[in-house]
Amino acid sequence: ALCAAFLGLGMSIAVLGPTFPNLAANVGKNVSDIYYLFVGRSLGYLGGSVIGGVLFDCMNASLLLALSLLATTVGLYGIPWCKDSLLLTVLMSVIGGSMGILDTGGNVLALKTWGAEAGPHMQALHFSFAAGAFVAPILAKMALGGSESKELPAAEKTNQSVLKSVPTASAASATPALQHHLEEDFLWSYVVIGTYLLLISIFFFILCSKGNSARDKSKNSQQKGMFAKYHYALIGLLFVFFLFYVGAEVTYGSYIFTYAKVFAEMKENEAAALNSVFWGAFAACRGVAIFGAAFLYPGTMIVLSLLASLVSSSALAFFAHYRALLWVGSAVYGASMATVFPSGISWIEQYTVVQGKSASLFVIGAALGEMCIPAVVGYLQGRFHHIPVIMYTAFGCSAMTVVLFPVMYKLAISPRENDLKEVSESETRKALLSNSRLTEDEEDEENEEDVREWNEADFEVIEMNDKLKNSLTDTSHKIPGDSPAQVSLQPHLDNVPDDSPVVAGGSPGRPNGNFDWEKSD
Repeated sequence: ALCAAFLGLGMSIAVLGPTFPNLAANVGKNVSDIYYLFVGRSLGYLGGSVIGGVLFDCMNASLLLALSLLATTVGLYGIPWCKDSLLLTVLMSVIGGSMGILDTGGNVLALKTWGAEAGPHMQALHFSFAAGAFVAPILAKMALGGSESKELPAAEKTNQSVLKSVPTASAASATPALQHHLEEDFLWSYVVIGTYLLLISIFFFILCSKGNSARDKSKNSQQKGMFAKYHYALIGLLFVFFLFYVGAEVTYGSYIFTYAKVFAEMKENEAAALNSVFWGAFAACRGVAIFGAAFLYPGTMIVLSLLASLVSSSALAFFAHYRALLWVGSAVYGASMATVFPSGISWIEQYTVVQGKSASLFVIGAALGEMCIPAVVGYLQGRFHHIPVIMYTAFGCSAMTVVLFPVMYKLAISPRENDLKEVSESETRKALLSNSRLTEDEEDEENEEDVREWNEADFEVIEMNDKLKNSLTDTSHKIPGDSPAQVSLQPHLDNVPDDSPVVAGGSPGRPNGNFDWEKSD
């Protein structure tokens, strides 16, 4: 469902480009007069990212995505029937806001659903976005071309081609029949995309009714206390990281056609082919990354991508005058840019908790890079005609990302305070356990020594009693009358303890304990 939603997201964003002249004709404006449509959609995208980041932390994820898809569907259905430029800008802002919610919520939901195993799923998510952006122009051109060949006369087709090729051509110069056919042509592309998103929104409503938010809440409760030590610094640096990365990606894809014509002196078909090579390598590498993410860590993929982008952008900046190197460098640069964004989100999730607000900052950074860097490059390129600003910008952005990532990695691996406390507590417990074991061992040894001493004393007493018994028995038989032996035995009896068996119990052969020596004599 997420991949299908991101496929629709890519189509919704990319369909504006090929249908832009038709929208201008529909509202009775020149193409150059409605440039604010892109600004309105970008501002709505930023606002939607912020709102989505806040709402995603406090409501059902599937419900939020379903509502955003439904809002996008309503906007796409309304655009073909809109005859006012201001209302068209409002609809574009609504579509941009709903797409910003979808972009933020889809990334966070993928992380919360698959956790540490979200790498391949995140790559598949963004590959679906690239595939949608690739399909939308084809869908729009097929709708336009099919209706043109069947319904338009030859003269009107000529007028329409002039309208497309000249950006400042007035829509009033087109005949009413041509305007009707234009509306009917681009109407179908918006209706098809809107219907597709409506079906996906229904599927998310079904998922919402299943009550899968309980699992998300349980995972959120389990993830409490897992924030990195420098959580906010990491989020801020990743915001800047994505700003430079997405800005470089969109800038190169937007201006490589112009660069090929002006600096490389290519024909239009060659320049278009070079542009297609860049985006084709970009989409193909995202498809391959779905399987590569199952074997490589996100950090490894980021390092490989950043190194490849740095090498290819440096070659493009300083050796782009070689045609072969321009083609190879564009393909490698597009492939290296493909996996950075999804891998970056998967990477940061390994070290800290990525909530809706954090993901919204990532999307905002990407959107700001998409807005600001191409605008700055276009301004500088207009001021400095003989300098390939686009190539130097690509090299500078690649260098910035290469510098930023080690800093983020260093902050990410720094131990948290809770971990240090746990380590110290565990060491204290081990020390206490070892000390207690030592004291217990010492006490056991002392007890054993005491037992040995008591046993030895008991054996001595028993041996002494046996000797006394034997001596008393012998003397009772051998000495008649009052002999000196009686006197010699008296000291022995005086030394015997009172509780000894000799005194208390008598001799073993005599039951009477009170023994009278005189009577026995």
